[in-house]
Amino acid sequence: MLTTVVFMGTPSFGVPVLKGLVDQGYQVLAAVTQPDRPVGRKHQIQKSPVKQQAEALNIPVLQPEKISGSDEMQQLIEMHPDLIVTAAFGQFLPTKLLNAVKIAAVNVHGSLLPKYRGGAPIQYAILNGDKETGISIIYMVKKMDAGDILAQQAIPINNTDDTASMFAKLSLVGRDLLLKTLPKVISGEITPIKQDPEKVIFSPTIKPEEEKLDFFKSAFLVDAKVRALRPDPTAYTTLNGKRTKIWKSAVVDGQTPRKPGVIVEKTKHQLQIAAGGGSILEILELQPAGKPRQAITDYLNGAGQALKVGQKVIN
Repeated sequence: MLTTVVFMGTPSFGVPVLKGLVDQGYQVLAAVTQPDRPVGRKHQIQKSPVKQQAEALNIPVLQPEKISGSDEMQQLIEMHPDLIVTAAFGQFLPTKLLNAVKIAAVNVHGSLLPKYRGGAPIQYAILNGDKETGISIIYMVKKMDAGDILAQQAIPINNTDDTASMFAKLSLVGRDLLLKTLPKVISGEITPIKQDPEKVIFSPTIKPEEEKLDFFKSAFLVDAKVRALRPDPTAYTTLNGKRTKIWKSAVVDGQTPRKPGVIVEKTKHQLQIAAGGGSILEILELQPAGKPRQAITDYLNGAGQALKVGQKVIN
């Protein structure tokens, strides 16, 4: 008899997990995802990646604005699934729903818990300059990401990784670790490990005011923030008096006596800016307000011609 699953997820992180469950022979009764949202400048309504995958697999889709108290929650309870599996769903699950499963409700979380509970674990791992992150498979409880740990796997964070690349890597690690762990959960042959409350670190959603770059931090951490916030919401600074998104940067070998935020080097192809501790950051791609994303050479041959070495251009 097939093991029945309700899957809950929204972004691309959950897509390999959902497909992996189906490929492995689990019967997915429904996929629960966030409602369709307007995306981009034209505010076109777009289905979530999980919804697109579910439809391709002919899995029924439920999209409650809020799961708690909804008609959809009652539908899920009446399904009496063996398992609930969540992967970046984005909502708390009520205890009544968690208790409706026959075996367990488990979560595929993108960090090495108890480090980085919350909605932005991958961003925070990159932002803080961590050398590694990973996946935790945990039992679900009503408290955010606080359930007992069933399995973990770490992977390195390279100096070129951004949130997009780590999402892609971790989604595959999460899929494989989940599929390896579920049979032990189903059979009861697993010993959960409680999270150490002394080691809990939270990773709340990045706020708009946190998107601004701080050049008093080291070039390594400034670059880390650029990568952590790429592709969304994208870090920014001020150049030529205009808010400018910084899409790509790199740490330069060497030191400078100039103060943070001051131009160290400017040619037709290079823009280097002093950061904390005498470190230097090179800007490689940017996007001035109202303009398209562009390579630094194109910017310096246009609006960036006015910039001068020694000028403090970052406010």
